[in-house]
Amino acid sequence: MAKFGLSQSVRRVEDPRLLLGAGRYTDDIALEGQAHGYVLRSPHAHARLASVDPTAARAMPGVLAVLTGADLLAMGVGELPCAIPMKNIDGTDRANTLHMPLATDAVRHVGDPVAFIIAETQGQARDAAEAVEVDYEVLPSVTDLAVAGEAGQPQIWPGASNNTLFDWEVGDKAKTEALFAQAAHVTRLTVVNNRVVVASMEGRACAAQYDAATGHFTLHAGTQGSWLVKNLLASSVLKVSPDLVRVVTPDVGGGFGMKLFLYAEYALCAIGARAVGRPVKWAAERTEAFLSDTHGRDNITLGELALDANGKFLALRTRNVANMGAYLSTFAPFIPTGAGTKVLASVYGFEAIHARVLGMATNTVPVDAYRGAGRPESNYLVERLIDQAARDLKLDRIELRRRNMVSQAAMPYVTAMAQRYDSGDFPRVMDAALAKIDWAGFPARRAEAAKRGKKRGIGLAYYLEATGGGPTENASVKFADDGFVDVYVGTQSTGQGHETAYAMLTSHELGIPIDKIRIRQGDSDSLPSGGGTGGARSLYSEGQAILVTAASVIEKGKQAASDMLEAAVVDIEFNPKAGRFGVVGTDRGVDILSLAARQRQRVAAGEDTILLDALETAKIEFHTFPNGCHVAEVEVDPETGMISIPRYIVVDDVGHALNPLIVRGQVHGGVAQGIGQAFHERTAYDPESGQLLSASFMDYALPRAGDLPEIEVDLIEVVCETNPLGVKGAGEAGAVGSPPAVVNALVDALADAGVSTIDMPATPEVVWKALHAA
Repeated sequence: MAKFGLSQSVRRVEDPRLLLGAGRYTDDIALEGQAHGYVLRSPHAHARLASVDPTAARAMPGVLAVLTGADLLAMGVGELPCAIPMKNIDGTDRANTLHMPLATDAVRHVGDPVAFIIAETQGQARDAAEAVEVDYEVLPSVTDLAVAGEAGQPQIWPGASNNTLFDWEVGDKAKTEALFAQAAHVTRLTVVNNRVVVASMEGRACAAQYDAATGHFTLHAGTQGSWLVKNLLASSVLKVSPDLVRVVTPDVGGGFGMKLFLYAEYALCAIGARAVGRPVKWAAERTEAFLSDTHGRDNITLGELALDANGKFLALRTRNVANMGAYLSTFAPFIPTGAGTKVLASVYGFEAIHARVLGMATNTVPVDAYRGAGRPESNYLVERLIDQAARDLKLDRIELRRRNMVSQAAMPYVTAMAQRYDSGDFPRVMDAALAKIDWAGFPARRAEAAKRGKKRGIGLAYYLEATGGGPTENASVKFADDGFVDVYVGTQSTGQGHETAYAMLTSHELGIPIDKIRIRQGDSDSLPSGGGTGGARSLYSEGQAILVTAASVIEKGKQAASDMLEAAVVDIEFNPKAGRFGVVGTDRGVDILSLAARQRQRVAAGEDTILLDALETAKIEFHTFPNGCHVAEVEVDPETGMISIPRYIVVDDVGHALNPLIVRGQVHGGVAQGIGQAFHERTAYDPESGQLLSASFMDYALPRAGDLPEIEVDLIEVVCETNPLGVKGAGEAGAVGSPPAVVNALVDALADAGVSTIDMPATPEVVWKALHAA
């Protein structure tokens, strides 16, 4: 068992299966008798639907059905819901965006679904889509967040004046204003957090079947948690009891937040399967994914930092304009509000904070959670703002941070945003990062780069994340007839290594060899409920559920061993290292797998006895607050604007690292996505037509291997005190810290040329123009 103990870098047990082609993804599923669905999408950003005539399409070869918005209304189908209620500053409810799976009165972004064609083959469905006659009355559109709220812009929803869907605030406004009034200095900075396309390796897909005899739906889909999709699909769209809907999620090739949600295509396949009496399958092409998957980020934020004469932070005031797109997606309003503002205090001792968030509608693809979900946006603002304040005050940027960091001695610490940090040693982590990159020796490296005609800069960002989320999580342990142990979990792996982490934890608690443990996930019928995967909650939440379930298994095992070994229950002890129950003070005992097999045999023989199987629920009461320091060095070629990153350092505190190898892998992936947003990825809409100009990888630049540095990750464990594992979520940390680190480094590189700020994405063109403008 020592080989697979906790805190060891165990290679992922799922990798051989996935890397050798034995994975099973949604598009691998072929249901008997399945038909194929194709979505006809709007070519316009904004238009009235004068008419949708499917007559000719329905007569084409192989076509089984053509569904329109009018058909869905006649069937009594409901809308795709936004699950986040919200009050505006004036106490009124936020505006609603009626989001049917197929457009009924108007289309509001390029790619909005207009009709769903079901045919024997995908090719026949595509051909028939061209025969659907749609009369569009084209309307003016607005895709630019910066102007969407101005008077005279096209109005997208009648209940949202100036396209404002909500106007929300949090914090102590009066105290913040008072502190600003007495401040010795105020630094102001507006930053753009650019829109990104999620672009998971595996595109979205689904396949649905309907049992007419029972009224039961089964949906196979690549989700980040089957239970959320099941409940929303049943209650809001199909309007049936949740026990009539089963959602099954197989392997998932990347999610990053985007696969959490209920999408139109999932509803259409279920409705279509009921309509034609056969299973219906749909899979996205890549450009279709650009037009139908939720996008991420897209904020314009003004930050104001009030300081006293000694450079101490007094208060922070923010005004964030957040793009929601054409419709409010499942969690969209929560991302810039409750999620993002939670970490505005970061690791600093602000006396007060006030944040205002305006959610705007535009004629663009809906925006929702993307890796970090609001926290990267807030950390980016704060760390950019601190660097700007240091320049304004001519203070060293490290010293300014050091003066304002919350000390370890202050833990537990309640922030100005009412978040309770249970643990953390922020100065220690920052000092470790500075030492690792040799911050003091940077001037020599800058001078050497200058001899080569390059501008070299160094930048730092200290991030803080809020992870976890409840209110409960479930786990089930079942001892199978083949000698294996099945652990059913309510989260969903999309590539993070859950199977390894959960197997390690189960092995540690029950003493079962790791190669005898199977992690079962994705089937909404396997557990009463599951919280899914999002917000870096999985190990923190599911780990607690596994712990309480393992404890239940052990208690049942003690009762069973008591009977087998003819000893009192109080005299039975369990040795998790050996996986063995024994009688105290004797050598009599039985291993857990043999005992479980014996109990199964007794039950099969009709005996009244206890199985070791257990299903338990853990109450998830607290968030965790992982944090860390990213330090980057960049070099700029002033002739071309090209950027390279010769050095990148991360020092993270994720609490107890159950598997450091997996943690580092997660950080690497997050940093890559952050660098992609900072320097490469640009989602561009044509301001006149509303067309998405960057709708393929020919026009949308994901970072490539050569664009990324060697990412050096060190871990400093400051154990979390709010959960028995001592863990803090790690999955999103890399994406939170990397954008401000590299942009701060870039500004430092360009400062001697007169460039004081720059927005993402800082492409070579943007950098070249900034240098020449300066």
